[in-house]
This record gives sequence, structure tokens and C-alpha cells, in this order.
Amino acid sequence: MDVGMMMIFSSYGWDGVPDRQVWEEELRLAAIAADSGFDCLWSAEHHFADYSFVPDNLHLMTWLAAKHPHVDVGTAAVILPWHDPLRVAENAAVLDLLSGGRLRFGMGRGLARREFAAFRVSMDESRERFDEAAPMIIQALRTGVMEGDGKFYKQPRVELRPRPEHGFDGRIYAVASSEDSVNSAAKLGAHMVMFADRPWEMRFPVIERGRQLHRQYHGTEPPTLMMTEFVICGEDDAACEDEAFRYQGKFVESNFHHYEFLGEHFASVKGYDSYQQKADLARKAGGLEGAVKGFMQAASWGTPEKILRGLEKRRDLLGSFELNVAFRFGGTPLAVAERGLRLFAKEVLPVLKSWGPQPARQAAE
Repeated sequence: MDVGMMMIFSSYGWDGVPDRQVWEEELRLAAIAADSGFDCLWSAEHHFADYSFVPDNLHLMTWLAAKHPHVDVGTAAVILPWHDPLRVAENAAVLDLLSGGRLRFGMGRGLARREFAAFRVSMDESRERFDEAAPMIIQALRTGVMEGDGKFYKQPRVELRPRPEHGFDGRIYAVASSEDSVNSAAKLGAHMVMFADRPWEMRFPVIERGRQLHRQYHGTEPPTLMMTEFVICGEDDAACEDEAFRYQGKFVESNFHHYEFLGEHFASVKGYDSYQQKADLARKAGGLEGAVKGFMQAASWGTPEKILRGLEKRRDLLGSFELNVAFRFGGTPLAVAERGLRLFAKEVLPVLKSWGPQPARQAAE
């Protein structure tokens, strides 16, 4: 199994923590992960808020690729509607050249209306912008040439310089939380990227649909799903449960705040119907408290043995997957995050990396 470490660079849940300290501590964890056998360092793109502040994750990954030459780097994800696709392709090509083909390029369409408003981009256009820009970028990274004549991007044919040298087969990822995004990821031939925010049994039909769509579009077996989750790891299950309730719970709260999940605006924004359904379900399930409960059912916390049992059960249901793990979120003290990272690397990571391919459970079972 391929296992990476996720960095979100958040100060939500901490009091009086300066941005510099947030970055220094996250980069400290990245150095530990890079030296502990993790396959890839990943980061989100977010702007302007305590929730997460990584305004340019390709820039960050260029620094990390130079700092840690023995590990891959990945974007989870570059939010395409906020960028010129030509500039994204150029920056990705430069990073891939400098890193010797170690970039895993992940894309998303964005979800927070505050961020869209700041960039003066309508959320109503996000799906169309993503679906237009993504294949242009992928084609440019594979061929060295970009062109487009769509609704949003009238791109004259132009050659990227420096030319991409390594190809990107197997290194394209796309966030796939909604059914529309699952379909888009399948069309692109990308690894689906999902976040552990609800029980995986609920996700199984959509995941299987994405795999079927990939086979339909490409006639090949789909690339592995990548699961991103937020982990508390320690020596005592009861203590870890308390920490998970506190820190995973605070992270869920930050999601509700940043994305306004209890609001009504998703119903009126084109292409976000599934998020309105999620908001409605959250209210019916007890709002934030119910969401925290569902999150804790989906995410990993506890001793290494408990975490491994949960991941094994998930693998039996969903088949093989890649894992992307965050240890610092929702006010987690650095000492707790570092403890969890080191223990996970010592006792969980070697077992996961020994796992071979595993088929998904049949939907009829």
C-alpha cells in the first residue's frame, strides 16, 4: 500500500498561534514523515482563513521536493477554477522537472464560497471551469502542448518550456466528493481522492460507480482510490478516543464553519446539489454532534492495533486503496501529533506497506 502524509496548515482550534509557528510545526512533521518511510508528502490549497492557509501548494511542494529528495510530493489539491490553466501546467511541469518526476498532481473544483468570492469567481461556474481546465492541463503535462477553445479558456496552441519529460501516467489525482466529481475523475482517468468524513459503507456505492465509469470511459482497470484522513494514534484506546473526540471534533467544526455546511446556499449554487443534501442530512442527524459521530466512525484513532483492524476492515469492503494521513488538525498539540506520527510510522506503516492488491467486496454481498 502507498501511504502519504497530509498537511493542512491550520490554526483553527489553537489560541494565539502565529502563522509562522503553524508552518514551522507542519514542516517539522513533514521532515519526520519523509525520514520514516512515507511515500509522499501532500498538501491542500486554501486561502485567507484559520481553517487552512496554503495559497500555493505547488510552490510549497517545490521547496519540499528539494528538502526531501527521497519522497514524492503531491497536491490535494490545486483548485482549478481559481487559476489560469496554462500557469498551473507550467508550474507543475517545472516542479516535476526539478524533482525528477516525483510530483503527483491532484486537482479539485473548490467548495467554500468565501474563497470563490475573494477570487471573484462564481461558484456556479466551478464545475464547468474544472471540466474545461483539467483535460487541458493533463494533455499539456503529457504532450508539452496546451490549447483550448472552450467557454472559459480560449487558449491558443502553445508549447510548454521546459518541456515535460516524465509523463504523468498514474500520477493524476482528482478530488471526488460529489457524484459529479466522481464522474469527472473517471473521465480524466485520475485517482479519486476522498476524505474520511462519513462511514465508508455509505461511500461504497459511489466508489464502485466511479470504478465502473472509469472502465466505461477507458476500457482499463481504474487507478486506486486515495483516502485522506485525520488520525489520532497512541498507546491507549480510551485516551485516544478522548483526544479524537476533542481534536477530530474540532476539525469537523472547522469544516462546518469554513464551508457553511448548515447554510442553505448550496441549494442555489449550480452543481452543488449533493452538498445541500449533505447539509440537510447533517441537520437531521443532529448537526455538528451527529457529524462528529459519523466522522469518528470513518476516521482512524486509537492504538496501532485498533487502527490496523479498522483499515483492514475498510480494505475488505473497498478493495485496495492509497492512504493519506494528517496528524495535526483541530487544535491537536504538536506533541500529540508527533507522538501519533512516530508511533504510526513505527507500528502501522510497515504493515500497510506489506499489503498487496485486494479486490473490493462485491456489491451484491
